[in-house]
Amino acid sequence: MYSIKQLLTVSAASVLLMSCGGNDEKGTTLADKKAALEKLTKEHNAIADQMSALQQEIARLDSTGTDLSAKLVSLTPVTTQTFAHYIDLQGSITSDNVSYVAPRMGAGQVKAIFVKKGDPVKKGQLLLKLDDGVIRQSVVAAQKSLETLRTQLNFAKDIYQRQGNLWKDGIGTEIQYISARNNVQSLEKQLSASEEQVKVAEEQLKATNIYADVTGVVDDLNVRVGEIFAGLAGATPQIRLVSTAGLKVITQVPETYSGKIKAGSKVLINFPDINKSFTGTVATTSRAINTNNRSFDAEVKINYDPAIRPNQLAQLKFQDYEAPNAIAIPVNTVQSDEKSKYVFVAVQEGKKLVARKKLVQIGELYDQLIEVKSGLSKEDQLITQGYQGIYDGQSLKVLAK
Repeated sequence: MYSIKQLLTVSAASVLLMSCGGNDEKGTTLADKKAALEKLTKEHNAIADQMSALQQEIARLDSTGTDLSAKLVSLTPVTTQTFAHYIDLQGSITSDNVSYVAPRMGAGQVKAIFVKKGDPVKKGQLLLKLDDGVIRQSVVAAQKSLETLRTQLNFAKDIYQRQGNLWKDGIGTEIQYISARNNVQSLEKQLSASEEQVKVAEEQLKATNIYADVTGVVDDLNVRVGEIFAGLAGATPQIRLVSTAGLKVITQVPETYSGKIKAGSKVLINFPDINKSFTGTVATTSRAINTNNRSFDAEVKINYDPAIRPNQLAQLKFQDYEAPNAIAIPVNTVQSDEKSKYVFVAVQEGKKLVARKKLVQIGELYDQLIEVKSGLSKEDQLITQGYQGIYDGQSLKVLAK
């Protein structure tokens, strides 16, 4: 009896001889070539049928136990693990943690800059000094006016006291007494107004010092000495501070998940662009549903990280299900028929390794894993490669790793 290798060799040689020997004048037309190809195809199919029959015959008669019809498969032991299901959404770092610095009393010319881009700053730290020449003169003038009024008031009070003493002794007229009293009251009001003017002028002088209103980092500095500082240069902020008190991620959650995502829900936050991940919890959720996209906002707070930028995109995974000691298997190994779902496992029966069909009840699906509620145990060997086209009871051969 010919071996499979010998049969393949004879088949290949026959095809080669026929293709070489048919190259005559009668086989040069397209019709001749098509006829020759059809003949070779029939002979090839006949040889393939003979090979299949020989394989089955050898498997039946071979006493060594070698089964050439065995299906090559890969096996994976069934294990237990903590299986979690997540709702995948996208969010971004909001601008609530960003401060745009602006002068309180209007634009002014920059005389000195005390920080540079990237510097850490504390709340109340001096950033810029604006030109204060005119305002300083106003303060001096207001203070001098105040001192003049104080002198005049002291003099008027002295006159008023003297006039009162004379009036008690019957000297002078009532008009003189009343006039002295009114003069004191008028000067007191002027003094009070002058004190307020001094406070305003001093406040304007303080406003020429630009301070940080948050503790953070100078994220942007677009102003130089001699330029006018107004807070904005066109549409660009001149000084931008990023708070280090914490960052906040905002995402829009579809209305479908309104019962699953709430304050306190666990969330995994990933920034793929910088290869960083964080864990957190939902701080707050909005109560109203946006009628335009049928969603609501969820806010997640995370610790400050200098690598994270405002408006940067983030991938969020909200955990809505967790099962400890669960069996989870690749979802592509689960097959279906009209009645149930099933998988194939490898079972040692005597000297043969065979495939056995097992019905399974599935649970949650996440990524490439699906939870198996029942039907599998930790002793099973799941067929994870080569399961396509397997039938119950088929002989198996494990693919070498």
